[in-house]
Amino acid sequence: MNPMLIGILGYVLTQLLIVIVVARRTRNENDYLIAGRRFGIGLATFTIFATWFGAETCIGAAGAVYANGLAGSTADPFGYAACLFLMGFFFAVPLWRRKLTTLADLFRRRFSPGVERFAVLLMVPTSIMWAAAQIRAMGQVISATSSFDVDFAIGLAAGFVVVYTVYGGMLANAVTDLVQGIMVMIGLLILLFAVIGAAGGLEAAVASIDPQRLQLFGGPETPWLQVAERWAIPVVGSVLAQELVAVILSSHTPQVARRASLLGGGLYLTFGLIPVFIGLVGVNLLPGLTEPEQLLPQIARKYLTTIPYIVFVGAIISAILSTVASALLAAAALLSHNLVVPLISGLDNRAKVRTARASVIFGGAIAYLLARYSEGVYELVEQASAFGSAGVFTVALMGLFTRFGHARAAYAALAAGMVTWIFSHYLLHLSYAYLVSLAAALGAYALLALTEPQVSIQALE
Repeated sequence: MNPMLIGILGYVLTQLLIVIVVARRTRNENDYLIAGRRFGIGLATFTIFATWFGAETCIGAAGAVYANGLAGSTADPFGYAACLFLMGFFFAVPLWRRKLTTLADLFRRRFSPGVERFAVLLMVPTSIMWAAAQIRAMGQVISATSSFDVDFAIGLAAGFVVVYTVYGGMLANAVTDLVQGIMVMIGLLILLFAVIGAAGGLEAAVASIDPQRLQLFGGPETPWLQVAERWAIPVVGSVLAQELVAVILSSHTPQVARRASLLGGGLYLTFGLIPVFIGLVGVNLLPGLTEPEQLLPQIARKYLTTIPYIVFVGAIISAILSTVASALLAAAALLSHNLVVPLISGLDNRAKVRTARASVIFGGAIAYLLARYSEGVYELVEQASAFGSAGVFTVALMGLFTRFGHARAAYAALAAGMVTWIFSHYLLHLSYAYLVSLAAALGAYALLALTEPQVSIQALE
């Protein structure tokens, strides 16, 4: 067997062993979903960094920059780093103080159980699509380091990540995230120095970059609405993603939640610039790649010796594992805690944990199908950020910071945001479909809130 593949297999099995050992401390639903609210600043920071630093940052962003220049990487790392800063400055403390288990709990408490269930139906596909992006990327890595074709490798990746996540839970995920975050940093630095050396030094590497590929906003001919769309999707569409909210709610204090988000954003931006740089330089080192998403593993395979290569691939798999586990846990939390458990009375703590684990398996199966038949990692991540998030953001914003509007306004915003995005994106093919859906959600909420300012929640259920 390929020694590199053996090394990678040893690494992932070690991670699985850590998960199984730590998972023994999981006693109830609260432990499984939000780690008993025990995160200190170190665990919270590295969990945010490792959760956000996934396939789209390593595989997707490097490939997008390789193909389209800096304009292809608006979301990563710039947009998603801004999203983490926004969470830290504005949302972390108010969310933590609500003592929620999932973001959907806010919709039930502030609006109604019906709004909660409707929001869950929009939020779960987002998490599953994000998980699918990670599974596809992990399949690309396995394929690039072995003789397996991409489709078979995606199947292997899906099977492993489901087992990994089912056994884990939030605390186990956080412990491995600490290891995985450090591995990501080391692996990317190793590859960065190798690429600089292959290009003839830092000065030569920078000089080799075509200035036309450095236009972050796409150049003066790019419509401003299209630029705003590229930034709105990762910032507005992800700031209240359940994956991020779960870490905030798992933090020990509101101060830890805020600081961890800001520190995680700083780490994310710093190390997220490395794949971007490699994407810019990689055009000259490996010209004519038919699969741009394999740029990082192909460069690593060409310029790293065996041990550094195994460390690098371990780092990429670390980034993927932490992100896919968080995404599947997010989907499972919403499905089990907010949909299934309320429908079945009398469930004890062990039954609730089993329900959450069954939800992980269900979400993993759907994510595999999406990964298998999607066109690319970056496409999946962008659609995950846009799908239904305009209405969710609007309702959560109003629910957290105002008493303006009631359940009907929330229903209208969720429906308007989703329907408008589908219509604008898939039928009209607008380059600013997300902005349209966000405007529709805000407008629908305001209209219903103004026309029925005194309506009670009880009257709507």
